Amino acid sequence: MLDTPDLVIAAITGWASLKDNWDSGLDWTLLNLGHPEPVPQLELDEDDRQTLEARIRMVIVGGYATRAQVAEIAEDYLVSGDHRPVSAQQAWQLTNGIWLERVEEQTSWKGETDPERLTRAFTALEATGITSRENFTCCRSCGQAEIGGAGSTDARGFVYFHTQCTDAAAAGHGLTLLYGGFDGSSDTTASIGRQVVAALTETGLSVEWNGDPGQAITVAPLDWRKRLIG
Repeated sequence: MLDTPDLVIAAITGWASLKDNWDSGLDWTLLNLGHPEPVPQLELDEDDRQTLEARIRMVIVGGYATRAQVAEIAEDYLVSGDHRPVSAQQAWQLTNGIWLERVEEQTSWKGETDPERLTRAFTALEATGITSRENFTCCRSCGQAEIGGAGSTDARGFVYFHTQCTDAAAAGHGLTLLYGGFDGSSDTTASIGRQVVAALTETGLSVEWNGDPGQAITVAPLDWRKRLIG
């Protein structure tokens, strides 16, 4: 029990940022929350387990899903008809272990990462009237159908990448960006493409594009280290 919220804030932020001696000067009392029910062992053959863990790792490395969302994916990934081999509790346990491995890995990351540079470029583009979205929809067809309603009504054009592009980037294959002008003209699309390339280059990212409005923009090489949230 503390007299002011400042002490609580200092303790919580110190713990979250791994600050040395964050808990010093506080009088701690252990709470008995009981023992959680044990989670049944996950009974999967080796191929299914490897497939499931590979998918969980891919989504976690992608970095856009919260831990709860990854656990939901893990629970549903091997479902076939009425057969549900992974319970919610098992999915959470498996997800949590892999998630914490990634958290431990990212403690060694220093400075701005490539995904953070990408976000900085997209933020700058959004401010110029270009609707800019990361990890937007599941595929190109859905993205092209929905991007018009995703931003300001007076936006001149757009740039985005969908979840399949995110998976490719997480696997080390670079990132494909889709872009265009809302008036449908090739001149506007080319202009949007040049702005996208300029914004990405300004942040220090490497870009591959030949200036053809019919060709996607590729960000490569790309070190995909996206910090986890949630």
